[in-house]
Amino acid sequence: MQLETIRSEIERMRAQVSRQRKEILQLQRAGIATASADALLQRMLDRIDALCVERDRLKKQTPPAQGKVLGARTW
Repeated sequence: MQLETIRSEIERMRAQVSRQRKEILQLQRAGIATASADALLQRMLDRIDALCVERDRLKKQTPPAQGKVLGARTW
């Protein structure tokens, strides 16, 4: 996977985790069992952790930038 692809996937999954947590809270307030939802949430968190490890590995392999500064002028 490309570095940018992994970064966007991590971001997307973090948003999903946030929604999942809100849904779990709603289920708990309604008195509904949340064991399967908690298991799904844990799998999602494990997947995010794995993607973060992959992202870090790819970042180490990527050569450093050429020293350009964003918005810098070229004379």
